[in-house]
Amino acid sequence: MVVESTQEHPGSGNPVTTVNPALTDEDSWSPGESSHKELMRLDDAEAGPSPPGAAPSPPGEVEPPPGKDAKAAGSNDVKSSSQEAKPGLPQAESKPQSTTGTATQAAATKPPASPPRPVSQAKIKMQESLPALADDADIGKEKDHTVARDGKADLGFTGTLLGSIASAAPKGMWQELRIYSTATGKHVFSRVTRTIFADENDKHEADVFEPSPTSVPSQLLRSARDMTRSRPFTWMDAAISFFGYDPLAKGLYRKLSVNFEERI
Repeated sequence: MVVESTQEHPGSGNPVTTVNPALTDEDSWSPGESSHKELMRLDDAEAGPSPPGAAPSPPGEVEPPPGKDAKAAGSNDVKSSSQEAKPGLPQAESKPQSTTGTATQAAATKPPASPPRPVSQAKIKMQESLPALADDADIGKEKDHTVARDGKADLGFTGTLLGSIASAAPKGMWQELRIYSTATGKHVFSRVTRTIFADENDKHEADVFEPSPTSVPSQLLRSARDMTRSRPFTWMDAAISFFGYDPLAKGLYRKLSVNFEERI
C-alpha cells in the first residue's frame, strides 16, 4: 500500500507531497491493533489451514482446535469395542431351557407299570417259617412217604427221613433237600425248588440208590464203577453225585454226621 504525506519545504514554505512506498496498512495501525492482529496470526498458524468451504471466524474470536469432538467420539467407540472384546469381562448368561415340557412328554410316553404278580398264600406261610420245614418232626420216624418227580412217576415207599435242609428265600424262591432210607435198604434223594408266585410251579427232582442191583445190566454197571474206585460205591457217594458240593448240600451232610470229605 502507498501512503502520501505532505510537508512544508524548508526555505520556501510551500507544501511538498511525498510518497512512501514501503508503508503498508499495518504500519499505520495503532499499537493495540497490531497486538490483536499478531494474536490472530498465531491462532491461525496453530489451527492450520481451514477446510474448503468453511466460514471464517469473526474478528476477535479464536476458533477451537478442530477434531476434539471427533476424537472424543472415536475414543468412546474404542472403549466400548475393547470392553466387548475383552475376554475377562463377565458375559450375560443364557437362561436354561425349561425341562417341564420334556418331563411331561417322557411321563406321557412311559409305559404303564405292570401289575404285581399273584402269590400263593400257602407258599407265603412256608417262606415265613424257613429254614424250618413242615416235616422236620418226621426225621427218624418210619412212615409212608411219597416223593414227587417231574416228568417221571412219583416214588412211594415206607421208610425214614434221615435229614433235610432248606435255603433262604430273598427273592421268593428257595430249595429243600432231603435224604430217605427205605425199609428195603435203598436210599432216596429229593430236591425241591419252590416259589411263592402262583403263576410258577415248583420243581421236583429225585433219585434212588440201590446197594445190590437186581438186574444183570445194573450189576455190570456197578461192577465197572467199583473197579475204577478203591472202595465200593455207597449211598453217600450217590448222595454227592446227586446233590453236589454246594453250600446247602454241605449243610445237609453235616446234619447227617457222616464223613463226606474226600480222603487222600
